[in-house]
Amino acid sequence: MAVYTHLGAEELARLIASYDVGTLVSAKGIAEGVSNSNWLVETTTGRFILTMYERRIETSDLPFFLGLLDHLSDAGCPVPRTIHDSHGAAYRMVDGKAAALIEFLPGVSPTVPTPGQARAVGAALAQIHLAGLEFGHRRANGLDVHFNANALAQTDPALLAAIDPDLPLVIGMARDVARRWPSDLPVSIIHSDLFPDNVLMLGDRVSGMIDFYFACTDAMAYDLAVTHAAWAFGKDGAHYDAAVGRALIEGYETVRPLSDRERAELPVLAQGACLRFVASRTEDWIDTPADALVTRKDPMDFVRRWRFYGENGREAFA
Repeated sequence: MAVYTHLGAEELARLIASYDVGTLVSAKGIAEGVSNSNWLVETTTGRFILTMYERRIETSDLPFFLGLLDHLSDAGCPVPRTIHDSHGAAYRMVDGKAAALIEFLPGVSPTVPTPGQARAVGAALAQIHLAGLEFGHRRANGLDVHFNANALAQTDPALLAAIDPDLPLVIGMARDVARRWPSDLPVSIIHSDLFPDNVLMLGDRVSGMIDFYFACTDAMAYDLAVTHAAWAFGKDGAHYDAAVGRALIEGYETVRPLSDRERAELPVLAQGACLRFVASRTEDWIDTPADALVTRKDPMDFVRRWRFYGENGREAFA
């Protein structure tokens, strides 16, 4: 989440009036993240999240994303539903950009996840995967391992080195991961971006899973590997918390046990997850406007994770 577009009070009030949610009381921009503009909106009937889609998201994909929220919510997953406007539309256009109002769910995102929280998140992720099998729609992963490897290969090495002198080394690492990538694992709808700040918790209970705007059809074990890389390390990727990593996988398998093949492929899947975030963070670092209300994230945080998975293999998931 972030704020790229600035909406005035009158424009926000007109937009909220399009929904049957009462009158706008307040709206506060949310600075975290890098892809969309977001506001915490309070009306006379409650709280909501207003999202304006800015980057990496095509308007033509919104029926998939927003329909998925409603499908998962109806299936009992801890996922916010879409608020439809007075004409039944799931999103509206504002100054040429799509905007959607989403249910606000209570909870706090963990900053230092505990094993208990990781276990609950693993189970909730598996619940989403099983529910996704019944969604009935597919969306290709536009940020797959081959796209990310090519994106890094096409970036000027001088720009990479300006971020960190070691960053150009990932070009060769990316080619190796793409070469070893499995293509026949069980698939469903996956979140593909389940960082701690995309999970809301009340104690050790998952109260909300949010920001599904990278959801796609891909290997379920890959999504677990993405979540492992996001949850089981300190923020800079230098410290691995084995207890959190184990608990995440244990929680997942209480709902959906992994096959032997999926478990064997977790190391390369995790390296591919790291590749994905190295590539996207590199792009954001280079392209983010200096005056945007956005916190840029260091791609080297995931280079360190990537090296850990390469050095430890299956032991990283034991």
